[in-house]
Amino acid sequence: MELEAGPGGARRALGLLVEAVLANRGKANSVFDILAVLQSEDQEEIQEAVRACSRLFGALLARGELFVGQLPSEEMVMAGSRGATRKYRVWMRHRYHSCCNRLGELLARSSFRVKELALSTLMKFVKLEGEHPLEKPKWEGNYLFPHQLFKFREYLEHDDIRYHTMQAAADAVARTADGRPEVPLTFWNNAFTLLSSVGLPRQESAPSSFYVKHAELSDKWKVVHLREHRKAFQQMWLGFLKHQLPLRVCKKVLVIMHDSILPHLAQPSLMIDFLARACDVGGAVSLLALNGLFILIHEHNLEYPDFYRKLYGLLDPSVFHVKYRARFFHLADLFLSSSHLPAYLVAAFTKRLARLALTAPPEALLTVLPFICNLLRRHPACRVLMHRPRGPELDADPYDPQEEDPARSRALESSLWELQALQRHYHPEVSKAASAVNQALSEAEVSIAPLLELTAFQIFERDLQKKGPEPVPLEFIPARGLLGRRDDLCAQHFTLS
Repeated sequence: MELEAGPGGARRALGLLVEAVLANRGKANSVFDILAVLQSEDQEEIQEAVRACSRLFGALLARGELFVGQLPSEEMVMAGSRGATRKYRVWMRHRYHSCCNRLGELLARSSFRVKELALSTLMKFVKLEGEHPLEKPKWEGNYLFPHQLFKFREYLEHDDIRYHTMQAAADAVARTADGRPEVPLTFWNNAFTLLSSVGLPRQESAPSSFYVKHAELSDKWKVVHLREHRKAFQQMWLGFLKHQLPLRVCKKVLVIMHDSILPHLAQPSLMIDFLARACDVGGAVSLLALNGLFILIHEHNLEYPDFYRKLYGLLDPSVFHVKYRARFFHLADLFLSSSHLPAYLVAAFTKRLARLALTAPPEALLTVLPFICNLLRRHPACRVLMHRPRGPELDADPYDPQEEDPARSRALESSLWELQALQRHYHPEVSKAASAVNQALSEAEVSIAPLLELTAFQIFERDLQKKGPEPVPLEFIPARGLLGRRDDLCAQHFTLS
């Protein structure tokens, strides 16, 4: 079939073909002409062909003119002696499958309009197949959903689509990654993008928003129960996280773990294995994993004895220079917020931070010093560190900075002489912050939130904007000559400009 030039000509020609096929089964072969335009390289012609397929197969689905049941091969049916109506329905359903396969291919085109139109058409077919199923129910009241057609991540606000997205995603990850030694990074990134786009409602209400409409919802269908959604969500993420993920993808998962994954799991404690493995990686990965573990400990009564030992091990000089410094101190403040922590543990963190502060940059010190003071406010038993009279000398400090176990560091026997040293810091704001321990600490804590993102550039700019002191006269009689005297010999030959 040759189309007239321009999108208007293609629209008219394709429209006539659709009307002919729908009006007369004898014109069924015209479907080939419509599907041929889907193979065009012209973007406008493709869009018109997609619209034509949407009208044609949408009407055929609504009329019930496609074969229902396990689809036999086209050659076997055409060669058989069955009736013409059955042959027509089998033949047309094969054309429908060809159309859906081509629409799936169009999702990879560069044109956004083509991709969007192909996706919306496929989702229209999903809805129509749900209302007019192409498979026979296995038993009375069986819940039917077009699994084979549904392969897309849009429309996730609908409960039935979200439920089957989770199942399809779990199956796709298992098929691709199970038993394969190497999986491309692109696959893991794409899989994470899909999984992270699935979110469950926080309200404990039954799912009610269905894309595929049913006259009546059966209580036997798993899709109508939120607990089944949680199980599918959990199975999807556990199947993904059991694999050896690239470090970059692992970080992305841990960033959303506390807010977007753990609250929706049927059994959050099952995440312990993944979080424990991530804890052993070190650096930012360990920190992010501790955030998830902290939630499991406090909200789900999980026991993880090495939690604070892991956090203590993250305290090294690099923590002041990495890009996740703000997140580290925000989380550390959260982890150490309980007033029921033992004094030896808080003393160990306080002493380790004070020791590291000796070599920290000013922008980090303006966060660390208020942080230390807040720890002393929360735990009065640790104030002995700053009130111990004539604390031990430098070479006799009992604190062991090399000890990995905070319980054996002997921090509670030491003193915070480091803060006294920082009172002589070259930057006046640091010196002032370190001097806070010289007076009785206030009851109210100092919020460190505004200080977490402080940078050296901001401190420098802030110092430049400060107004200097008013000029003070140094001499009542201004100097006239080179040596400052009025009538000396040099004043006769040299003057000050």
